[in-house]
Amino acid sequence: MNARRIGAIGAAAALAFGLAACGGDDGGDAATGGDTAGKKLKIGIKFDQPGLGLKKGTEVTGFDIDMAKYVAKELGTAEGDIEWVQAPSPQRETLIKTGQVDMIFATYSITDKRKADVTFAGPYFVAGQDLLVRSDDTSITGADTLTGKKLCSVKGSTPAQKVKDKYPGVQLLEYSTYSECLPALTSKKVDALTTDDTILAGYAAQAEFKDKFKLVGKPFSEENYGVGLKKGDVELCNKVTEALKKAFTDGAWQKAIDDNLGPANYKPGPGNPPTPAACA
Repeated sequence: MNARRIGAIGAAAALAFGLAACGGDDGGDAATGGDTAGKKLKIGIKFDQPGLGLKKGTEVTGFDIDMAKYVAKELGTAEGDIEWVQAPSPQRETLIKTGQVDMIFATYSITDKRKADVTFAGPYFVAGQDLLVRSDDTSITGADTLTGKKLCSVKGSTPAQKVKDKYPGVQLLEYSTYSECLPALTSKKVDALTTDDTILAGYAAQAEFKDKFKLVGKPFSEENYGVGLKKGDVELCNKVTEALKKAFTDGAWQKAIDDNLGPANYKPGPGNPPTPAACA
């Protein structure tokens, strides 16, 4: 076989490979630029937050999960076409920026700092930062009694930053996940766990922790949960916002709360359901 013929065969093979790579099923691509109908979605969630975002084996459950499924359905994506991606607090912005997820439902508080890197749809829930303590502890009755106490939270989270800013007398220990704080609280390595009251209620309601912990019940912040999206994707933001508004009015939002946080006797605080902000 001469060199000219070998070159021709090689060029044809390269062309065929290129066409095959470009000719895949559009339905299998991740959503981009607000075009979501019939496409797969990669949704970032927490894997370790009972009542909100919990993954056991292949099963995912929680309020955030139910809201994500509802929004995905409204966008035209079936539940079976959702890929759930773990989204720890310190990694959420990176996951969005690098395209590893299309959106994030992970108790993601909307802050000005985060809005510089992420476009948010919502809020879809208003929570409040509270404290979880051992059931027999009477020394901690609110944030103003934390001085000298060892407090556990998660690195990169809004609650951890608030404690650093407002309560310098607290010894703050930062872990990778909230679930790591619970054994530390049980063994008295820390005196309290702080994060949103929704998350704390989910933990306190677990059978393995029955009667071990209690919520202090004095929230000292307001946390607006939003859906994290790629910066500047206003088209997708508008679609997600409309889906959230529908969930507020058709009963889906309340059902998700009752199904997931009801067992902990949790009731949404003032401002719920919230009014989503305009996308920009």
